[in-house]
Amino acid sequence: MNVLCLLPASDYDPTEAATSWHALTQAGHQVRFTTPTGQPAHADMRLTDTGFGLFNSVFMTRNPDLDLYRQMAASPDFQAPLAYADVNPADFGALLIPGGHAAGMRSMLESDTAKALCSHFFTADKHVAAVCHGVLLPARSIDPATGRSVLHGRRTTALPATLELGAWAMTAAWLGRYYRTYPQTVQSEVTAALAKPADFDAGPLFPVRDRAGNHRPGFIVRDGRYLSARWPGDCHKFAAAFVEMLAEAG
Repeated sequence: MNVLCLLPASDYDPTEAATSWHALTQAGHQVRFTTPTGQPAHADMRLTDTGFGLFNSVFMTRNPDLDLYRQMAASPDFQAPLAYADVNPADFGALLIPGGHAAGMRSMLESDTAKALCSHFFTADKHVAAVCHGVLLPARSIDPATGRSVLHGRRTTALPATLELGAWAMTAAWLGRYYRTYPQTVQSEVTAALAKPADFDAGPLFPVRDRAGNHRPGFIVRDGRYLSARWPGDCHKFAAAFVEMLAEAG
């Protein structure tokens, strides 16, 4: 299946993009990338290179996932992305929306063209997988038939407020609002787009990172052909579930 991966101009989370890219391509799917202007998009440099000093072990991308990101970034499809405006969504059967929290994410999350692409996949009942801040895009994407978010009536997860505010509190002294992309938390905005607050599932209060060899700690929510996860620590389970979901389509 042809899978479209929506990326911002910069600052997405490398784990959230690369683990799914790797799982999809290993399963034989074709992953094409799209960015606002058709230029290759580097992930959040603090997660891949700059680091967090004493907090590197807490916040930086794990080495195995960083290796997957570097493989993805060297791939021909990554090096030649489509511009948002040049995407024909009819060419794709599934959509992947990674997250990230640094300022460059806004180039995707606030793009009317990206929202229109996202709306197409939902209203056409195609497969969509979104993680972390990536869930904000469907929350903001409107179904023209209802005038409501495409997530209205669906169950979802996204970055829980406990994780977002906790990371901000730990780093605000020197990184300011780096972990606060918007004044409102992701959980608050996504929940407001749903039919009822109970349709948001924040998962276990104390999340544990999964890994390639152990998907058990990961947390995902699936609602029909829509799959969501909370943070990079869910992404190995998320990637495997996305591949499984596409396999069901035949």
